[in-house]
Amino acid sequence: MKSFSSTFAPTLFATFTALIALGLSPSASASDHASFKDTVLPILTKHCAECHTAGGEGVQASGLDLSSYEGVMKGTDHGPVVVPGDAFTSNIMVLIDGRAGPELKMPHGRKDLSRQEKVLLRRWINRGAHEN
Repeated sequence: MKSFSSTFAPTLFATFTALIALGLSPSASASDHASFKDTVLPILTKHCAECHTAGGEGVQASGLDLSSYEGVMKGTDHGPVVVPGDAFTSNIMVLIDGRAGPELKMPHGRKDLSRQEKVLLRRWINRGAHEN
């Protein structure tokens, strides 16, 4: 007979690991949410504004303006970059994480976002990508 720990421990570990990878902690509460205005916009301004604001090279190339909530949610000329509730398939995270290929990794030629900044973006997206 298998013990409780040998039966459920691997599943619990996998669940906790998946939650953390998605930017959620098992003890996440409303108090640790990521707001667009106070958390997400400063990250985008720091890492993306040079190219992805009006007149920038990134806006000209893709139509993606990351200077406002409306611009983020509008996405590119080819479609949305944020899928509310699903950071893994949101193109913004695919590009930031480099999962689309090194030539498309964002931000181009600049310092990567920190692990914490990526967690905050994922958390905001996974929790619905609200304008808050």
